[in-house]
Amino acid sequence: MNVPLDDEETYDVVIVGAGIAGGILSKQLLAKGRRVLILEAGADHGDDWQTYRGYLDQFYLSLAKVPNSPYPNLPTVPSPTVLDISSVHGTAPDSNGYFVQRGPIPFGSDYLRAYGGTTLHWLGTSLRMLPADFETATRYGQGLDWPITYKDLLPYYEKAEWEIGVSAEVEDQTPEALGIHLARPSDAHGYFSEDYKFPMHAIPCSYSDTYFAKGVDGTPIATGYRPDFADEAEPGLDFVKIRVASTPQGRNSVPRVPVQEDDGFNVGGERVEPFQPRGATGSFAFKGQRCEGNSACIPICPIQAKYNAMKTLADARALAETKTRKPTDSDDTDKSPARIAEIEKSFKIRTQAIATRVELDVNGRVSGIVYKSYLFPGVPQYELRRARGKTYVLAGGAIENSTLALASGLCRSSQELGRNLMDHPYMMAWGLAREPIGAFRGPGSTAGIESFRDGAFRDQKAAFRLELGNSGWDFAAGAPYSDVKNLVEGDNLFGPELRKKLYHDVQRQVRIGVLVEQMPDASNKVTIDPAYVDAMGEFRPVISYDISDYSRAGLAFGHSACMQIFQRLGIKNFTNYNPSDNGYLTYDGSGYTVYGAGHLVGTHRIGNNPKTSVTRPDMRTHDHDNLWMVGCGSMPTAATSNPTLTMAAMAFQAAEAIDRALA
Repeated sequence: MNVPLDDEETYDVVIVGAGIAGGILSKQLLAKGRRVLILEAGADHGDDWQTYRGYLDQFYLSLAKVPNSPYPNLPTVPSPTVLDISSVHGTAPDSNGYFVQRGPIPFGSDYLRAYGGTTLHWLGTSLRMLPADFETATRYGQGLDWPITYKDLLPYYEKAEWEIGVSAEVEDQTPEALGIHLARPSDAHGYFSEDYKFPMHAIPCSYSDTYFAKGVDGTPIATGYRPDFADEAEPGLDFVKIRVASTPQGRNSVPRVPVQEDDGFNVGGERVEPFQPRGATGSFAFKGQRCEGNSACIPICPIQAKYNAMKTLADARALAETKTRKPTDSDDTDKSPARIAEIEKSFKIRTQAIATRVELDVNGRVSGIVYKSYLFPGVPQYELRRARGKTYVLAGGAIENSTLALASGLCRSSQELGRNLMDHPYMMAWGLAREPIGAFRGPGSTAGIESFRDGAFRDQKAAFRLELGNSGWDFAAGAPYSDVKNLVEGDNLFGPELRKKLYHDVQRQVRIGVLVEQMPDASNKVTIDPAYVDAMGEFRPVISYDISDYSRAGLAFGHSACMQIFQRLGIKNFTNYNPSDNGYLTYDGSGYTVYGAGHLVGTHRIGNNPKTSVTRPDMRTHDHDNLWMVGCGSMPTAATSNPTLTMAAMAFQAAEAIDRALA
């Protein structure tokens, strides 16, 4: 049996995972004078512009432009990919990819195990949750309440938006401006702090967005029958008047300038300087300081105008360099081994280091993390080592956190570890507009219809949001490549006639994505099984997953809303859900096809009761006094907002708690 070699240094905090949660934690703790080590299973190919170009080359050469297509899928550190997803039949699990899927519905999302994590291929949508989302059990009898409220998280939302660099206007993002028919109107009060401003101005809406807004703003859509609602025209029906709203986005636009030249901004209770957009990592930092409207946000921003966690990690490294610099040092560019060693005593990122076991002492405290250090990506040979610290954080994502914790025998008292896995089931509707609407221009999505994110209907069916896509039928039908193929091979077109027909068809393509709320369910879970390990001998996640009637009712409602919008705009519907699709399901006699949204939530939720939650409200585990679990896995419910911003806000909250614990 291999005996781990102990690392020379002992740090204040050892973090597993170099994604956005690990980046924020390290940056905040370094600012407090803490010494931090990050263990990252993946490689750091993207930290330099030249190697980032390798991702782009891979993307351009990939036939399937799926979220993980630009990035290497190494046998040493396999990542799940949507290309491996297939239907689950009978009792035999589907073990085709990294996930082992037990069904009955395949879990349709993936993530990336690499330096920078899944922020390398996220869309950048940075929505806050609504106050009601924290109290769904009390208000609607669904899910469970969070142990914290929206007001508790408000200052951390501000810090997260300034860390990511969110482009938006406050006046466009209030519940009223979003057209949300709040079940409790008082929720709108104080949704933003009185003098708060986003760090950058909103990215302009696309021509397609204005087409939708012009045609459907103010259109009433019934959300359900309510005897207590007395609409004059149709008594008993509750209506919401839909509105197209710009989406807050984690990509660079024009930075906001204070009213007075020497003034700053109030962010999370602190006064900060005006935001400086961060471009590409490495020596090409001048690139990407403004979004150029590439339509490839997923899977990769060619210029890194979209936020990724490598930027926060670079900030953390620069902070460590500053803090370790002595007054007598005259050369800021000193890269000598002695200088690097000095910096790494304060902050070190050890990539290609797979955490394989969390060790406990006799008192149940974590005493070390054993990891496999491999030299060559893709070659399953490694050295077994042990990292030590005073405090430990698992920040590798909902599924990887739970898999490692289960493999280490952690957090057993509640039996909730690994359970309540959630996503936003993603369904599409697509059609052809009567006029060109400018498809395939601008970022992937710049606006949505948020009107269905709250309302009294949530006691019967799930809330949802509608995402207006700017890239035609790409995800829905493989456009524009499939259009070229069909016109050449099917209609025998070429030359000017082919270009004319392509322009006519593709420029009219519209697509709406429906992202539906999913409530926690103990049977939706991550487990481990010794029969399923990867090339390095690590457990592969075994996933059981289904979508409840509550969410299916929301899907049906979302589909109905899309059809009413199509009818209003005269869009010819081409939506087709095929029973042979991997994510095909039925509700009330109708069939729908759903995909994963990449929003992995749950598995180690926060709570006050150690019998029903894995971690405390500050994300310290109930069972192990010096262990935190941070990330989207901490969220008790998924609501309807893309979870990255909320997760980032919670990471700021956790950093403060960890610093207090170390004091």
